Amino acid sequence: MKILMIPSGTLKLRRMSVNSSILANCSKRAFGILKTQFRSFFSNYNTCNPQNFTDYESIKQEYKPQVPEYFNFASDVLDKWSEMEKAGSRGSNPAFWWLSEHGQEVKWSFQDLETFSKKVANVLSGPCNLQLTDRVIVILPRVPEWWLINLACMRTGAVLIPGTSLLTATDIFSRLQASSAKCIITDESLADAVESVSSKCPSLKAKVTISLKQREGWLSFQELFRTASEDHECAKTKSLDPMAIFFTSGTTGAPKMALHTHCSYGMGLAVNGRYWLDLTPSDVMWNTSDTGWAKSAWSSIFAPWIQGSCVFVIEMPRFKPKTVLEILSQYPITTFCSPPTAYRMLVQNDVNSYRFKSLQHCVSAGEPINPEVMEKWKEQTGLDIYEGYGQTETTLICATFKGMKIKPGAMGKPSPAFNVQIVDEKCNVVPPGTEGEIAIKLKPVRPFSLFSGYIDDPKRTAEVLREEYFMTGDRGLMDDDGYIWFLGRSDDIILSAGYRVGPFEVENALIEHPAVTESAVVSSPDPTRGEVVKAFVILSPGYTACDPDKLIDELQEHVKKITAPYKYPRKIEFVKELPKTISGKIKRSILRKNEWGRKTES
Repeated sequence: MKILMIPSGTLKLRRMSVNSSILANCSKRAFGILKTQFRSFFSNYNTCNPQNFTDYESIKQEYKPQVPEYFNFASDVLDKWSEMEKAGSRGSNPAFWWLSEHGQEVKWSFQDLETFSKKVANVLSGPCNLQLTDRVIVILPRVPEWWLINLACMRTGAVLIPGTSLLTATDIFSRLQASSAKCIITDESLADAVESVSSKCPSLKAKVTISLKQREGWLSFQELFRTASEDHECAKTKSLDPMAIFFTSGTTGAPKMALHTHCSYGMGLAVNGRYWLDLTPSDVMWNTSDTGWAKSAWSSIFAPWIQGSCVFVIEMPRFKPKTVLEILSQYPITTFCSPPTAYRMLVQNDVNSYRFKSLQHCVSAGEPINPEVMEKWKEQTGLDIYEGYGQTETTLICATFKGMKIKPGAMGKPSPAFNVQIVDEKCNVVPPGTEGEIAIKLKPVRPFSLFSGYIDDPKRTAEVLREEYFMTGDRGLMDDDGYIWFLGRSDDIILSAGYRVGPFEVENALIEHPAVTESAVVSSPDPTRGEVVKAFVILSPGYTACDPDKLIDELQEHVKKITAPYKYPRKIEFVKELPKTISGKIKRSILRKNEWGRKTES
């Protein structure tokens, strides 16, 4: 593990012990059945008291942000918390707390973050020769340098393009070509991959490695940092100047370059930090997201630091449920954020044997979380999971906030940052209980926390940024109480014999059966019905030896009892793994394409 080499006496490293939806159908009748089935289930979910607001209505009344002409998160937020620390008005909670798998620890205050990120800013503007709006690709695992580089890019006005360490040489080449990045920063694990493609990228002028190993043609981050000055004047960036580019995960197509400004995330994610995460300066926030994704910017940088909270990080190259449970029980983590897949893995362990002394608030985002997983987590920990929904292109679109009744399977109510509606194909708002596309109103004032557009892709930008609405591409409905229910991506909806079926509804029903570890539901061609529901199922270890035909019958009957009978999977295929993006989202488009390809071949 490579640790940032800070001058002697500045940073102390010490050894320590670290043990290794239920979803509604488009018809009102089906939706009424759904509510009846889960009325008793809903009543079992209580909520904890919010710290920063009274209730959902108070959030809507209170949230009235003013966007200044100039804004820079590093100088206008982070450095302000540093000043408060110097004045003794923040408390002793660290701003950044990092653990390695080998027992090393880093604790930084906001003052440390200010000093160290200014040094890195001088590295970027000096040896790397990055100017205002120049683009830099940063591909690093969860190491402290990643956070400093993020802040340094803001200080210099350089545009950050994060990438996951799972990228291949082909991925890196396509990102370098598409972005025209002038600099790339990575570690030893990807240096060879970068080297193999860099000669074909004429825009690339500087390659930086955080490794202690010297490489010809590469700049050494450690050496440059050690000699860099601590004095740096932050770039005077306008609120609408470009700040970061995120390559979307691309579940249905090639990744797009979504552009965010200094205010869209730097100010827009205040909604996440203050209201959904409900953070204060005394909180310790742990978000398990990979550094390559927008969710890491959401909950590992902007949202917690806007609130002056501590960002907690553990190196953990791969998600290890037992390690996560041990960390939650050993450290004063108050707020925990992880995707549904992680919670599914956690509840399969003996969570009851761990005691979370400090944990108060659990949230989930990335994909809809199964009601059964929420129920198991509640039974084992006494804690609810508050779901949030957003996209790389947005901040929080809707969520279940503290004080609201939790409806397992629903994503909550609209964020105060957006006017969220369910619309038809002509962008007309549909009645409650009616399926449509989840959309964000762009008028009378365009939300500042929305992305600027897809770089060099006006066609796809125009497809989502229409005259009246930003179209999410997600299907859903709004119930009579204003809660939004996710049905699936527009391409994922299954139309069978006149009935529309959302994949998550069937997947949620399947996972309630003990034989199912994970599933993915797509359409499959059928000569009579046009298409039918097909489920790809990963079996739990104890069921792999069962008679497949009998198990298929059992699962089909199980789904019929859980949801409307017409939604049951008429086809079931047992698989060992499911195709996923490198962010962990199921690529149903591949499964669907394979199914319909079989018809063509026959």
